Amino acid sequence: MNQEITPYSGTATKKEQVASMFNNISGTYDFLNHFLSLGIDIIWRKKAIKELKSIKPSKILDVATGTGDFAFESIKILQPDKIIGVDISEGMLAVAKKKIHERNLDHVFSVQLGDSEGLQFEDNTFDAITVAFGVRNYENLEKGLADMLRVLKPEGKIVILEFSKPRVFPVKQLYHVYFKYATPFFGKLFSKDKKAYTYLNESVVAFPDGERFTKLMEKVGYKNTKHRSLTFGISAIYTGTK
Repeated sequence: MNQEITPYSGTATKKEQVASMFNNISGTYDFLNHFLSLGIDIIWRKKAIKELKSIKPSKILDVATGTGDFAFESIKILQPDKIIGVDISEGMLAVAKKKIHERNLDHVFSVQLGDSEGLQFEDNTFDAITVAFGVRNYENLEKGLADMLRVLKPEGKIVILEFSKPRVFPVKQLYHVYFKYATPFFGKLFSKDKKAYTYLNESVVAFPDGERFTKLMEKVGYKNTKHRSLTFGISAIYTGTK
């Protein structure tokens, strides 16, 4: 799913291109995230993480952890015993490791190179799984969802935060203009990789959001699936249990 939407042209797989893209923008990723979303991404993360408060997870897997922002917020809100973050970008993980060390959180949070579609963990390992703005980058979305389900404990919960497509006037029109023109402009200005932020828009457009995504979750075996729109449909929180 979404294999035809890739950051760059060439013969490399989507997975390889996504890893290269995030390596290229890792140094400016945090700044651009907050700048381009006007800081709203921080509010979205907090809302998503609060979906796990009722189950009080002890061990969490943060897939596509990037620079670790979602996991850091999870530590504040949920106070788990352990969070493991996995990502395919060594550049993003280098930033995450530095932040972990600076915050003295090595005893709680560790990161490792890993593929969301082939997680190197035993079945039924984690109480909860989180993914923030990562699933639309999967080369095979169904396979990635299935492997996360595999490592989730019975009754465990997954929380996915992802961009979606607004459908209400005038938000839909403003969003389209902003993502198609402003985002690549500022992306190139600060990260020197315009294509990475052009891909952002293309990948959001191609992503099967809303009910289409919850149906895909159900197809691979998740139960009690729900989706909740945020900020006029600009992003959404998806949840499911094993």
